[in-house]
Amino acid sequence: MSDYHINVFYSDEDAAYVADIPDLESCSAFGSSAEEALAEVEVAKRAWLAAAKQDGRPIPEPRYRPAIYTRWPGDATALGPTRPTARGRFRAQSAPRVGRTAHPRAAR
Repeated sequence: MSDYHINVFYSDEDAAYVADIPDLESCSAFGSSAEEALAEVEVAKRAWLAAAKQDGRPIPEPRYRPAIYTRWPGDATALGPTRPTARGRFRAQSAPRVGRTAHPRAAR
């Protein structure tokens, strides 16, 4: 099983870094640095999973993948589910392509 994706960003409103796990509802943490927020959300993830298991709630599979894991912006496959490649990266599965234009690097 792959691990859950974690978003880390700075919140002006909270004047702190925030880390959240989109696949685990309301699982987030704060920190004075990105590293601290990341360490704290790992603790929160373990607690979230333990509480869900104890309460008999289903534990979701990691599904969230940001657009950076697609081949290029605007690729129609960005809408499809992802799968790991041989190198452990994620790439969207094939999806029907309609009206696709060639990527600038493809012409090389």
